[in-house]
Amino acid sequence: MLIKIRYGNTNTFFIKGTGAGLLVDTDFAGTLPAFYKAIKAQEIQVSDITYLLCTHHHPDHCGLASELMAQGVKLVVMEHQLGSVHYSDPIFARMHDLEYVPVDESKAVVLSSAESRSFLAKMGINGEIISTPSHSEDSICVMLDEGICLAGDLEPYEYLAAYADNAALKADWDKVLSYSPKRIYYAHANEKVMCP
Repeated sequence: MLIKIRYGNTNTFFIKGTGAGLLVDTDFAGTLPAFYKAIKAQEIQVSDITYLLCTHHHPDHCGLASELMAQGVKLVVMEHQLGSVHYSDPIFARMHDLEYVPVDESKAVVLSSAESRSFLAKMGINGEIISTPSHSEDSICVMLDEGICLAGDLEPYEYLAAYADNAALKADWDKVLSYSPKRIYYAHANEKVMCP
């Protein structure tokens, strides 16, 4: 079951598997009270969230990671994301009112894309996690077998025509479309139904 949660500027998603729950993205640091209110409205408790996966480590996607980890949520980091986990630290450090604590990646579950299907299957979620680095080198998409793509900040497919030459974006979309998604969910745009 996929539940869309919006409590700031970023669409986040909760995937309720048969064995565990996966939160995909958080909003900015300092939004924990709004997050609590939003999940309560969806009848979700923090204890339902077993894992957190960030589609990339920009401040509006990973801001609550350390706070959720302190409450027992396990952070999932893809191998190619390891060098980007602290990308947002200098941004949050300049905002002294946040009292931001950087993520301790030594406590994270580190996965390769090849391991992602079996990892999700253990949660009762059918799908995999793929690298889509056109937005940022650590960007990923979550591809669910039911035909759903959680695309994070991947530029919408319709934007391809606006670029004279964007081989990286085209390569990402070629990879995403190879899964034949029926619906694309973006972090900052409305979801898109894909034509059959």
